[in-house]
Amino acid sequence: MPEGDALHRAARRLQVLVGEPVAVEAHHPRAQATGVAERLDGRVLESVEARGKNLLLRFEGGYVLRSHLRMNGSWRVLPAGAETVGRPWLVMRGRAGQAVLRGGSVLELTDRATSRLGPDILADQPEFGTMLERLRRSDQRRELGDALLDQRLVAGIGNVWKAEALWRAQLSPWLRLADTTDDELLAALREAARLMRASLDGRRVERRVYRRAGRPCPRCGTPIVSRGQGDDNRIAYWCPGCQRGEAAPGQ
Repeated sequence: MPEGDALHRAARRLQVLVGEPVAVEAHHPRAQATGVAERLDGRVLESVEARGKNLLLRFEGGYVLRSHLRMNGSWRVLPAGAETVGRPWLVMRGRAGQAVLRGGSVLELTDRATSRLGPDILADQPEFGTMLERLRRSDQRRELGDALLDQRLVAGIGNVWKAEALWRAQLSPWLRLADTTDDELLAALREAARLMRASLDGRRVERRVYRRAGRPCPRCGTPIVSRGQGDDNRIAYWCPGCQRGEAAPGQ
């Protein structure tokens, strides 16, 4: 699933269309059924911003297009005259280029859903205090790894950066919130923000645990393990040797 840094990169690419009227077409039948293209066609694109795992495209007339990429969606920016193949969800054409959305299963003219999001981990000045407050107001029996993926608490963190941030903070994803200190939670949040900002800025971030099950931990040599976690059964990766906390249930 595209994570917060991928959405911020997409927002940067789409800036080429900001400030000009765009021709909007929906090629995919499900996208056509939303009626989005007809209502936006010919309007000026005023701004594009990433908020958590959502892209918000604001058009003249007060229209706000929310795009969520789900598991495999993508936005690409192509030269103005480039041919688009297949049936993309949406194509927005301007003078300087064209933006092509593929696999975007959430496409709606509202930003209502983003009002329920927690603070964005990739904000210029991340609101770590507010994130901590939201984590503390949630069910303290909840496992840390599952809580960090809850976009209502912290927006933007996905499975990759959850695993990597918790490894660097030396905290197990199975640790209950009640068993963490505020300093530990803040350390995990700051690591996630640091890693994701580095990725957004194009710097290479070496993955220490994500998809490395069975390999030795780079810090202590214990084999990395993995297991599904939470209602969505997202795979958690961690080192049982040096990440503080209980083992996964059943282990």
